[in-house]
Amino acid sequence: MADQQEQTSRHPDQIVPVSVEPRNRDSDRPSNHNLPNFLLSVRLKYVKLGYHYLISNAMYLLLVPLLGISSAHLSTLTTRDLAQLWDQLRFNLVSVVLCSTLMVFLVTFYFMTRPRKVYLVDFACYKPDPAQICTHETFMERSELTNAFTKENLTFQQRILERSGLGQQTYLPNAVLQVPPNPCMAEARAEAEAVMFGAVDQLLAKTGVRAKDIGILVVNCSMFNPTPSLSSMIVNRYKLRGNVTSYNLGGMGCSAGVISIELAKQLLQVQSNSYALVVSIENITLNWYFGNDRSMLVSNCLFRLGGAAVLLSNRSSDRRHSKYQLIHTVRTHKGADDKSYGCAFQREDKKNIIGLSLSKDLMAVAGEALKTNITTLGPLVLPLSEQLLLFTTLVARKVFKMKIRPYIPDFKLAFEHFCIHAGGRAVLDKIEKNLELTNWHTEPSRMTLYRFGNTSSSSLWYELAYSEAKGRIRKGDRIWQIALGSGFKCNSAVWWALRSINPAKEKNPWMDEIHEFPVDVPKAASVGCTTK
Repeated sequence: MADQQEQTSRHPDQIVPVSVEPRNRDSDRPSNHNLPNFLLSVRLKYVKLGYHYLISNAMYLLLVPLLGISSAHLSTLTTRDLAQLWDQLRFNLVSVVLCSTLMVFLVTFYFMTRPRKVYLVDFACYKPDPAQICTHETFMERSELTNAFTKENLTFQQRILERSGLGQQTYLPNAVLQVPPNPCMAEARAEAEAVMFGAVDQLLAKTGVRAKDIGILVVNCSMFNPTPSLSSMIVNRYKLRGNVTSYNLGGMGCSAGVISIELAKQLLQVQSNSYALVVSIENITLNWYFGNDRSMLVSNCLFRLGGAAVLLSNRSSDRRHSKYQLIHTVRTHKGADDKSYGCAFQREDKKNIIGLSLSKDLMAVAGEALKTNITTLGPLVLPLSEQLLLFTTLVARKVFKMKIRPYIPDFKLAFEHFCIHAGGRAVLDKIEKNLELTNWHTEPSRMTLYRFGNTSSSSLWYELAYSEAKGRIRKGDRIWQIALGSGFKCNSAVWWALRSINPAKEKNPWMDEIHEFPVDVPKAASVGCTTK
């Protein structure tokens, strides 16, 4: 059944034949329950599709007649005409030499100054040990055994968990699952090492790249920043070379994964023939909240254990065996606005217990950040047909003061795949609605949230791994990664598939169970364990 759904969802806009029943004698009577005119909708769809193809291929349509005219003119040239042209060039040797020199200089200048292409060789996502699986019942049982939460707040957490979109096989670190919990520095280091080393080990095994060949290292973890740093832990473990360029990004929230990719891209522009290792994780051990402030309890219900490692390269020789090419990165920061700045804020509650407070304004802030980000990204990725429609609507509303709805660009014409940060069901619902996406487009994000929970900045890579495991990635496909995080930030990364991905040759966390997905995620899943 899942395979059939997969095949039909590959083309979500495919038209299904509708049988037409004979009209009865009451059919001409006016009715308040008329169905939409599906035939008209189909016609409008084809009109828009034809318009898109016409505008997108306008350059080719103009060049074909010009090439035809040029070819016709060249076909009239005789041998005598070519001989006269050669004589003119021979007697203007200085001009020919100067023009040739200028052309060689311009071509050389172009190739020396153009940005280096950045390739994604491969990536790996960490899959924790089965012993760390935390079902809904286990979560409620452990929360109750801590004796830290009131009965009302245990019920509150249960309600959040039931509506979160998380399934029964997400993971938590050992320090949180223990009875009693043991949130200490040693356990936090152990969690970080297990996730980072597990992902990097798998990545190096998949790519065959030696650790000493890595020239750039970027690690991001928002809530855990020990000394020595997490990047130093990787340098020490894999004995990276002494001149490795390493960075450790902290406090940048769930959008830090794309920030790390952009930083690595900038560094690869100045370091030729280099590999860049990007590691994205989050640490739960020292950031589990044991208080009763409800704005801080939400994060307990959503965040789970996970991490990813990504290998980038600017070597032209790596193109043939790389998976993707990085096309664009666009960053949006709304921190100048106080409401945006404070919507996800680490602070102390009334009893001086530290936690991450999530504001009720989070969804509105996320929507505004996404709107700003796609305003910048749109001109870079949207086809000309969509840009013209958007511009025309904007002029009509702003200049001529026409009362028409703002035009929402169809990003499905620009991308085949969407990896939306699995921050929670409400976030995915809002983005799906605003961008007018289908269930097929948001399936990787929803299944990642269901299977692994909110793994912070690494969730985008679990989503891409899902699409690979499903065999959806084809050569030439475009992928849009959308990351949202504290600050408030919205960051985008656009990738282009260099080759089709064969699931049979892949090793990622989904492969052993991909046949079980997608699953139907209920609006509310009852928790078996109830509070006393």
